[in-house]
Amino acid sequence: MSTLVSFTSDARYLKQKVLKKVAELAFAGKLEQKKDKIPYEIIPGMTPHFRCCVYKEREIIRERVILASGGPKDAQDNQLVSVIQSACEGCPINRFRVTENCQKCMAKHCIAACPFGAISITGAGAYIDQSKCKECGRCAAACPYSAITDTIRPCKRSCPADAITMDENKLCVIKEDKCIGCGACVAACPFGALSDTSKMVDVIEAIKSGEELWAVFAPSIEGQFGPQITIPMIKDALLRAGFAHVQEVAVGADAVAQHEAEELLENKKLGRKMTTSCCPAFVNLIEKHYPTLAPLISHTVSPMQAIGRYIKSQDRDAKVVFLGPCIAKKGEAARYPEDVDYVLTFEEIAALLGAKDIEFDKTITGDSDASVFGRGFMAGGGVGKAVVTAYEDLPGSEGLPVSCASCAGGAECKKALTLLKAGKMMEDILEGMACPSGCVSGPAAILPPQRRKPAAPDSPHPNATLEKFDFSKVDMTK
Repeated sequence: MSTLVSFTSDARYLKQKVLKKVAELAFAGKLEQKKDKIPYEIIPGMTPHFRCCVYKEREIIRERVILASGGPKDAQDNQLVSVIQSACEGCPINRFRVTENCQKCMAKHCIAACPFGAISITGAGAYIDQSKCKECGRCAAACPYSAITDTIRPCKRSCPADAITMDENKLCVIKEDKCIGCGACVAACPFGALSDTSKMVDVIEAIKSGEELWAVFAPSIEGQFGPQITIPMIKDALLRAGFAHVQEVAVGADAVAQHEAEELLENKKLGRKMTTSCCPAFVNLIEKHYPTLAPLISHTVSPMQAIGRYIKSQDRDAKVVFLGPCIAKKGEAARYPEDVDYVLTFEEIAALLGAKDIEFDKTITGDSDASVFGRGFMAGGGVGKAVVTAYEDLPGSEGLPVSCASCAGGAECKKALTLLKAGKMMEDILEGMACPSGCVSGPAAILPPQRRKPAAPDSPHPNATLEKFDFSKVDMTK
């Protein structure tokens, strides 16, 4: 494997191995004829390493290969996350279990509380027949000794949208009408049974065909490949991988800050609250679960859309590939296909670089094109800080001070939106990010925030960026 990636779990290690192998075969033009052999190359011999048997391990790899190669042909267009059934089948969790705290008491409140006849008393204590249990939780609530534990499956517990349920075989099922695409379940599943579908092969084919692709990367790429790897080094590596041009999405973030500040001023004069719109999962959360708040969503495009529109205003035939830690961005690109053509995660771009044996050239020097504020969009609170800073320089903002509330992570976002819905949010604008700590904690990030040390940017103001990049002719509204 390439030294570009640091693995945080066996599940992610295997996912990365599959992505890299698929990328290698795609570059060599041999994917279709050799992809069936990938499970045997990654899981050789007859000794299992992670599961009960090599046959199950290979089936999981086979399903991963399908997702890495573009996904199943019958997948829904709006399906951002898929369930690898053979991996999910290994999850051993039954939600309610009896612990050694059971005293075999005479009251037998658990039996009386269960409407399904799932509980009996044995010599060892209470016993739950899982084939009858409907996971209503009444037994756990009734037990005076708290001897029945409620263990929610990690995927279900992590989902802020209540979009995950289980089928009759206790396999994970995602309700697409509720899913916001945040990818929290992907990050939470310890078996790696949930995964996004990759368009990496399409991008590789475009590179091979000689298309002039623009790679645009999210601000959260800083530190992803180690503290010594700078923005100029990343740009150089992407150019050597075959992209014709490379640009920072943080440039678009500076433009977004300016435009959203103007929108904030209009709303302030009207006495109306608003929310940010840069996080597509946060926008999905509002539209699907707090629809009455949808009119308050900023009409400003996201930084990804902004830089995509800027590039295409310069070259209408340009193809734009967004690189980020976010799964929800794949849904946003599908929603606005005129702005961005492909979305790859950091995991996928690491596999692509690794497939071409590209290492970072540490002799490359240079500066970022964006301001400290545009690059700050990567972290919770960064968007609001940029917007308020731009707002304070707007003509007409004098005497109209504004404040910003920020929320990061599904639970925090739901609390903040509940306050906003109830009319109890005091601030003028709500910055929302679905991932804890912001985009730096995206589900497809390579390194967690605590293991990264992004360089300290030094550009002073969003306006400094807009002096170099003219967005005046770019439509910044959705």
